[in-house]
Amino acid sequence: MELEVAVVTTERAKHFYSPQDIPVTLYSDADEWEMWKCRSDPVLHIDLRRWADLMLVAPLDANTLGKVASGICDNLLTCVIRAWDCRKPLLFCPAMNTVMWEHPITAQQVGQLKAFGYVEIPCVAKKLVCGDQGLGAMAEVGTIVDKVEEILFRHGGSQQS
Repeated sequence: MELEVAVVTTERAKHFYSPQDIPVTLYSDADEWEMWKCRSDPVLHIDLRRWADLMLVAPLDANTLGKVASGICDNLLTCVIRAWDCRKPLLFCPAMNTVMWEHPITAQQVGQLKAFGYVEIPCVAKKLVCGDQGLGAMAEVGTIVDKVEEILFRHGGSQQS
């Protein structure tokens, strides 16, 4: 299966990687505002949700989880999610510190995303970036890829992701 992939990043996420290491189209908040100058111009978050057959949010941190569960759309990523056509699959991979994961609000927020029809790829237990050991690490890449392939296959072998 050949896929076309684009990445939507948040400003905070840029701390964890180098843009030149991303071998696909990379969009950020600045792209949304540079494209749109007046009413008839394309709106990037709408164009992206129209283009994509599937959306994968990996990792989904506690901050963005809270925003999405509450309907807040204050950056390109959360705008794409808010504009998402719920007839198309949206998968999310929670990732946060164990104590944040165990906070009662997290289960409520994950439940809200599932109520929207989004598919959770559960976090796993291991040594976290902060040094703690426990549940909250993003699922392994292989697990995520397997789930994406399963969902795409179920939805008719789409050509874009």
